[in-house]
Amino acid sequence: MAKENNNSDALIATILEGIEDVKGKEIKILDLRDIENTVCDYFIICEGNSNTQVNAIVNAVQKKVSKTLKDHPWHVEGSENAEWVLMDYVNVVVHVFQKHIRQYYDIEGLWGDAKTTVIETSY
Repeated sequence: MAKENNNSDALIATILEGIEDVKGKEIKILDLRDIENTVCDYFIICEGNSNTQVNAIVNAVQKKVSKTLKDHPWHVEGSENAEWVLMDYVNVVVHVFQKHIRQYYDIEGLWGDAKTTVIETSY
Protein backbone atom coordinates (compact mmCIF):
# COMPACT_ATOMS: atom_id res chain seq x y z
CA MET A 1 0.00 0.00 0.00
CA ALA A 2 2.77 2.45 0.90
CA LYS A 3 4.60 1.63 -2.32
CA GLU A 4 1.44 2.27 -4.35
CA ASN A 5 1.04 5.67 -2.67
CA ASN A 6 4.70 6.52 -3.39
CA ASN A 7 4.16 5.54 -7.04
CA SER A 8 1.10 7.80 -7.19
CA ASP A 9 3.01 10.65 -5.54
CA ALA A 10 5.86 10.34 -8.06
CA LEU A 11 3.40 10.14 -10.95
CA ILE A 12 1.48 13.20 -9.73
CA ALA A 13 4.68 15.22 -9.28
CA THR A 14 5.87 14.27 -12.76
CA ILE A 15 2.50 15.08 -14.35
CA LEU A 16 2.51 18.50 -12.65
CA GLU A 17 6.00 19.19 -14.02
CA GLY A 18 4.78 18.36 -17.52
CA ILE A 19 1.78 20.66 -17.18
CA GLU A 20 3.90 23.50 -15.81
CA ASP A 21 6.52 23.08 -18.58
CA VAL A 22 3.97 24.36 -21.11
CA LYS A 23 2.20 26.76 -18.72
CA GLY A 24 -1.04 24.88 -18.11
CA LYS A 25 -3.45 26.99 -16.06
CA GLU A 26 -5.80 26.54 -13.10
CA ILE A 27 -4.22 23.26 -11.97
CA LYS A 28 -6.10 21.27 -9.33
CA ILE A 29 -5.66 17.85 -7.78
CA LEU A 30 -8.82 16.09 -6.62
CA ASP A 31 -8.16 13.34 -4.07
CA LEU A 32 -10.91 10.75 -4.57
CA ARG A 33 -9.59 8.08 -2.18
CA ASP A 34 -12.18 8.77 0.55
CA ILE A 35 -15.11 8.60 -1.87
CA GLU A 36 -16.74 5.22 -2.43
CA ASN A 37 -16.88 3.55 -5.86
CA THR A 38 -14.44 5.79 -7.70
CA VAL A 39 -12.55 4.60 -10.75
CA CYS A 40 -9.22 6.07 -9.66
CA ASP A 41 -7.49 7.71 -6.69
CA TYR A 42 -6.79 11.16 -8.15
CA PHE A 43 -7.93 13.55 -10.85
CA ILE A 44 -5.53 16.20 -12.04
CA ILE A 45 -7.37 18.97 -13.84
CA CYS A 46 -5.93 21.87 -15.80
CA GLU A 47 -6.71 24.04 -18.79
CA GLY A 48 -5.09 25.52 -21.86
CA ASN A 49 -6.05 28.58 -23.90
CA SER A 50 -6.45 26.76 -27.22
CA ASN A 51 -6.49 23.33 -28.80
CA THR A 52 -2.81 23.85 -29.61
CA GLN A 53 -1.95 24.46 -25.95
CA VAL A 54 -4.15 21.56 -24.80
CA ASN A 55 -2.26 19.24 -27.16
CA ALA A 56 1.05 20.71 -25.98
CA ILE A 57 0.12 19.98 -22.35
CA VAL A 58 -0.89 16.41 -23.21
CA ASN A 59 2.33 15.81 -25.15
CA ALA A 60 4.48 17.38 -22.41
CA VAL A 61 2.89 15.20 -19.72
CA GLN A 62 3.28 12.03 -21.78
CA LYS A 63 6.94 12.78 -22.59
CA LYS A 64 7.81 13.74 -19.00
CA VAL A 65 6.15 10.65 -17.50
CA SER A 66 7.67 8.37 -20.15
CA LYS A 67 11.17 9.78 -19.71
CA THR A 68 11.12 10.06 -15.90
CA LEU A 69 9.05 7.06 -14.82
CA LYS A 70 9.07 4.85 -17.94
CA ASP A 71 5.27 4.81 -17.78
CA HIS A 72 2.59 5.41 -20.40
CA PRO A 73 -1.10 6.18 -20.12
CA TRP A 74 -3.39 3.20 -20.28
CA HIS A 75 -5.75 5.22 -22.47
CA VAL A 76 -5.92 8.71 -24.00
CA GLU A 77 -9.17 10.16 -25.28
CA GLY A 78 -10.15 13.46 -26.91
CA SER A 79 -6.93 14.34 -28.72
CA GLU A 80 -8.73 14.78 -32.03
CA ASN A 81 -10.53 18.02 -31.15
CA ALA A 82 -8.42 18.90 -28.09
CA GLU A 83 -11.23 20.55 -26.14
CA TRP A 84 -11.13 17.96 -23.35
CA VAL A 85 -8.36 15.38 -23.35
CA LEU A 86 -8.38 12.60 -20.77
CA MET A 87 -5.19 10.69 -19.97
CA ASP A 88 -5.76 7.57 -17.88
CA TYR A 89 -2.78 6.44 -15.83
CA VAL A 90 -5.06 3.99 -13.93
CA ASN A 91 -4.77 5.44 -10.39
CA VAL A 92 -4.37 8.99 -11.69
CA VAL A 93 -6.56 10.46 -14.43
CA VAL A 94 -5.51 13.74 -16.05
CA HIS A 95 -8.15 16.06 -17.56
CA VAL A 96 -6.85 18.82 -19.84
CA PHE A 97 -9.58 21.25 -20.86
CA GLN A 98 -10.12 24.38 -22.84
CA LYS A 99 -11.60 26.91 -20.42
CA HIS A 100 -15.16 27.01 -21.82
CA ILE A 101 -15.42 23.21 -21.87
CA ARG A 102 -14.13 22.99 -18.29
CA GLN A 103 -16.75 25.47 -17.13
CA TYR A 104 -19.50 23.64 -19.00
CA TYR A 105 -18.76 20.17 -17.56
CA ASP A 106 -17.73 21.44 -14.08
CA ILE A 107 -15.82 18.30 -13.05
CA GLU A 108 -14.83 19.96 -9.76
CA GLY A 109 -18.50 20.53 -8.96
CA LEU A 110 -19.46 16.96 -9.84
CA TRP A 111 -16.75 15.66 -7.51
CA GLY A 112 -17.42 18.25 -4.80
CA ASP A 113 -16.80 15.71 -2.01
CA ALA A 114 -13.19 15.25 -3.12
CA LYS A 115 -10.36 16.91 -1.24
CA THR A 116 -9.09 19.61 -3.62
CA THR A 117 -5.55 20.95 -3.80
CA VAL A 118 -4.94 24.06 -5.90
CA ILE A 119 -1.47 24.19 -7.45
CA GLU A 120 0.00 27.68 -7.43
CA THR A 121 2.02 28.62 -10.49
CA SER A 122 4.46 31.48 -10.94
CA TYR A 123 3.56 32.36 -14.53
